Amino acid sequence: MKITDIRCYLLEEPYAGDPYRWRKGLPGSGDGTPAGKTPRVAVLRVDTDEGVTGCVKINRGEAVMSAVQRRLKRLIGEDPLLGERLWHLVWEIDRLEEFQLHHMSLLDMAAWDIKSRKAGLPLYKLLGGHSNKVPVYASTVTWDTMDEYERHIRECIDEGFTAFKLHAWGDAKEDAKLCRNLRRWTGPDAVLMFDGSAGWDYPTSLWFGRVLEAEGFYWYEEPMREFELRSYTKLCNDLDIPVLACETSDGAHWNAATWIQDGALDMMRTNPDMKAGLTGALKIAHLAECHGMKAQVHGMGVGQAHLCGAIPNNDYYEQLVISSQQISGLKNPANFMPIVGGVLSVPEAPGLGYMPDWAWLEKTAVAIV
Repeated sequence: MKITDIRCYLLEEPYAGDPYRWRKGLPGSGDGTPAGKTPRVAVLRVDTDEGVTGCVKINRGEAVMSAVQRRLKRLIGEDPLLGERLWHLVWEIDRLEEFQLHHMSLLDMAAWDIKSRKAGLPLYKLLGGHSNKVPVYASTVTWDTMDEYERHIRECIDEGFTAFKLHAWGDAKEDAKLCRNLRRWTGPDAVLMFDGSAGWDYPTSLWFGRVLEAEGFYWYEEPMREFELRSYTKLCNDLDIPVLACETSDGAHWNAATWIQDGALDMMRTNPDMKAGLTGALKIAHLAECHGMKAQVHGMGVGQAHLCGAIPNNDYYEQLVISSQQISGLKNPANFMPIVGGVLSVPEAPGLGYMPDWAWLEKTAVAIV
């Protein structure tokens, strides 16, 4: 099989979800497009000489268009079934290009889409295959008040969730109150996590980690920026709660190996969007397994769902919970990936689940490369 063409369509697509925010200092929902302007997304299309097409959709469309036009088109003629070769060729381009982190995954994801469609098998089975049922944790956005947190957490409990992760305000003392309340709202058997979103220094991270230990939280995620590994090593040594990290760092499994070597985490993050596709995410998962370590899959999406179903050392699928309407709608059978009773059924259809009307795209795209 050979790649015969790589195209990119630039589309105007308004943000359709419920608006939300993160802790103080971080941007919220949307991609940063100024008010009054419509966000632009990119659709990557990879055609082959056997008539099988791979497709990926991603935000930040203009930057993707540039990468496709200047760099990725040179890979026309390669075999998309030789995933390792293609993956390493993209890394060679990155040596000079320094791709934006999410863009490293594009061609790899399209190649896996092609493989899955060619084989007629769901991706999670091609990736290894572990289970088509994955427990889900409710991952909060940052709400304004304690009452909002309690109301939405109780709505999640009513929907069958038994695991919960907080994204809070970034004020350590107020966040500590929230964590204590979360344990009270959910009871002693719920699995609880906290995501610091890299907001604190080492002393604050240490103090807060001890609060989480007292409440029996399962993991403590990214309390500091992921630059200075010795601070993470010291935090792991000083706390009993597992520290989950290596979420936003570049370098796929090469960088992840350094975190393990330095003892800078107790659980590993992996994610097809931020670790150079499913190939990179899978390498990280297997690396973690070799060291007796969990590889917790970060973020939502079809690729994440298939990765969760493929590996044995991940515990949960992450589902962002935003509003009452959105929470109650998660179980809707019309959804491509409904969540029922706190459990996700991994899709059994081949591919990544997205194949647009190409004729319509040809007419409506703002630009085509």
